[in-house]
Amino acid sequence: MEKLADVTTWRDSALFSEPERLALEYAERITYTDRKVDDALVEQLKRHYTEAQIVELTAAIAMENFRSKFNPALGIEAQGFCIVPKRG
Repeated sequence: MEKLADVTTWRDSALFSEPERLALEYAERITYTDRKVDDALVEQLKRHYTEAQIVELTAAIAMENFRSKFNPALGIEAQGFCIVPKRG
């Protein structure tokens, strides 16, 4: 639960390992249109993840991005299955 509470401030949190930080950086670069996934980040990912794991991670990130656009457009609200705890 402590990690979940820190996920929005992952850069400043000591709770995340290097592979987790890379995955979160990758997710942000895929999600935000003003950021790019460059060769340097891919090489860092390859040090911690297999090619199959990178594909799976990419698919999971893409699916969440899809849902973040699709659901609100149709008025689908959160169902309460994933509750991120509040900090403090």
